[in-house]
Amino acid sequence: MTWALDLDGVVWLGDKVIPGVEEAITRLRREGEKVFFVTNNSGRTVSEVEKKLSSFNIEPDGGVITSAMAMATLLNPDETVLTLCGRGAIEEMEKVGVRTVKEGKADSVVVGFHEDFDYWKLTSALQAIDAGARLIATNDDLTYPSHDGIRPGAGSILASLVAATGADPLIAGKPYKPMCDLLNELSGGSGIMVGDRPDTDGRFAKNMGWEFGLVLSGVTKESDLPVDPPHDRLANDLPDMVEQIFS
Repeated sequence: MTWALDLDGVVWLGDKVIPGVEEAITRLRREGEKVFFVTNNSGRTVSEVEKKLSSFNIEPDGGVITSAMAMATLLNPDETVLTLCGRGAIEEMEKVGVRTVKEGKADSVVVGFHEDFDYWKLTSALQAIDAGARLIATNDDLTYPSHDGIRPGAGSILASLVAATGADPLIAGKPYKPMCDLLNELSGGSGIMVGDRPDTDGRFAKNMGWEFGLVLSGVTKESDLPVDPPHDRLANDLPDMVEQIFS
């Protein structure tokens, strides 16, 4: 079976690994399971995600899939793209061969997570959309869990631009079709999506036709149950879920 693991809230919280995750992933691979790391966070490059996994003694093994990768499948090489996003998204655009700009006329505006969002970047994106650019987002997660609590996600940045423009964004990450298509292409089979967010991970699992394994180590807490869509499996964290299945 294929396991698709969210990162924020499942493998780590900010700069801290969730206890027991390294051993749980090792056990999955020992049992012959295929493991992918499927994240909506487009701020980091794939190599940065791989480096962070390795710092926790978790072998990436070519399994990192980001919403930035899914976003890049929506672009054409001859496009000019105004970037309202971080390094991870920009790197994937460069692989496609698009021209990226910070202001001015563009064919598309791409919104993704970044930590230096400000009023003037919002203004540039608004003006590009007003001049005819389409709006693409890596994902629409409003928040994400970190070691110091909940922080605003790319969806909060996207919401400000949608409010200013009225544009209907094309969204690439979980739970939407571009990410589903990308994981289906790479995994080639059925599996389980383990995540901490019913609105993204749960809906993604249902859209894939996979099981949804909900863990309570991130955004969703026991007090939030029941959730929609409903989970197929419930555990305190990834190690607990792996133990439930293989005990």
